[in-house]
Amino acid sequence: MKQDLDRRYFMPSALQVVPDDNFGVYVYCNDGTVRYYNAKHLLKPGTVFEPLMDLKEFKNRLTVINNTIAWDMTGDRDESKCVDLDPCMLLELPIVSDPLEIKEKTA
Repeated sequence: MKQDLDRRYFMPSALQVVPDDNFGVYVYCNDGTVRYYNAKHLLKPGTVFEPLMDLKEFKNRLTVINNTIAWDMTGDRDESKCVDLDPCMLLELPIVSDPLEIKEKTA
């Protein structure tokens, strides 16, 4: 897929998100890429992200809402009560290898 997409005509979307054990998120995008977002810098006391400082909560609440990385804070997929990130920033994230891809063993 073409990597220099024109933002005037292309809106990035997250199709799937997969957390890691370091408060990172692998984002499977509609342009065919897998991108990586490290959310550690967001996790601070006194912010909307505070409940996500617990890794279990971070992973369990992570989802796709509004076509972007989101955390479902109430468990009912209410768009008005989720914490989500600007979908336009998805194109700024580094492209990475698919962590779920099965690696072939070499003899």
